[in-house]
Amino acid sequence: MRLYMLYLGTMHPGDIPVPGYLIQTSDGINILVDTGWPRSFVDKTVNLPGLTVEIRPEDTVTARLNAIGVSPADISYLICTHLDEDHSGNHDLFSNAELIIQKEHYELAKSGHPRFKVNRESWDHPSLRYRLIEGDYELLPGVVLLETSGHVPGHQSLLVRLSDTGTVLLAADAVMHHSMADAATRQIFVTDMDDEAGIRRSTQKIADIAGSENAAFVVYGHDTEQWVSLRLSPAFYE
Repeated sequence: MRLYMLYLGTMHPGDIPVPGYLIQTSDGINILVDTGWPRSFVDKTVNLPGLTVEIRPEDTVTARLNAIGVSPADISYLICTHLDEDHSGNHDLFSNAELIIQKEHYELAKSGHPRFKVNRESWDHPSLRYRLIEGDYELLPGVVLLETSGHVPGHQSLLVRLSDTGTVLLAADAVMHHSMADAATRQIFVTDMDDEAGIRRSTQKIADIAGSENAAFVVYGHDTEQWVSLRLSPAFYE
């Protein structure tokens, strides 16, 4: 099995990475995790409250996949960690895939919650097929979805077991930066929706699983310093 780290753009200030991931199983199944900001942002400066988004043509999810010989039609599963606009901007491109999402999160977004309206045309496209799950869930051998509500209700992270590297945890926005890895001292941000106890509980869950699995490393969702050190696609971990 291979794990590709997809760099899908940069947020400023702070050169903050926008992440995506591709997991390729040994029998040729492609599992995409998140799709980044909308492709309409390419090659134009997008200024949001307190944030500037920069996406080069090579940063689009389709360009990153094409660079490793994968097309949107080749994706069997699209894992939705959550539907914030920097994670769900291009879901509509993956109509061949089955989208996997926590039931709690999907129902919250479908109810019309304003936080998830921005990309609704993408993630709620009529061509898309969703599988709604509840709690931790083994999608395939070596690929486990972890319910990590906190940043948003029904957020999910991933555990990936690789033969050479070992276990890797993709925390996504459950733990956005290595400085937030300690549940007791983790900073709570205005973008964290849930109650503080839930946020700290999910942060601790990531730490506990990393320990019990003797994980090789945890990938934090938007960690500028860590992403500079990672092996980014077209390179991979296996």
